[in-house]
Amino acid sequence: MGRKNWLFCNSQRGARASSVVYSIIETAKANGLKPFDYLNFLFETLPNATTGKLDELLPWGVGIPPRCKV
Repeated sequence: MGRKNWLFCNSQRGARASSVVYSIIETAKANGLKPFDYLNFLFETLPNATTGKLDELLPWGVGIPPRCKV
């Protein structure tokens, strides 16, 4: 996935941020989720989530809505 995409990381922080996003997207795909819908769900849900509910938001968690699944 990386190869030429890594050319656009101008700093260590940028490279770290890119690797986190790529990891989330690839993990979502591997677990049968639509990456765009899953990311939208996370961005809507995470600001109000408690630490006890974070496990439910993982790609294999029970809190993922059906709209995110392939």
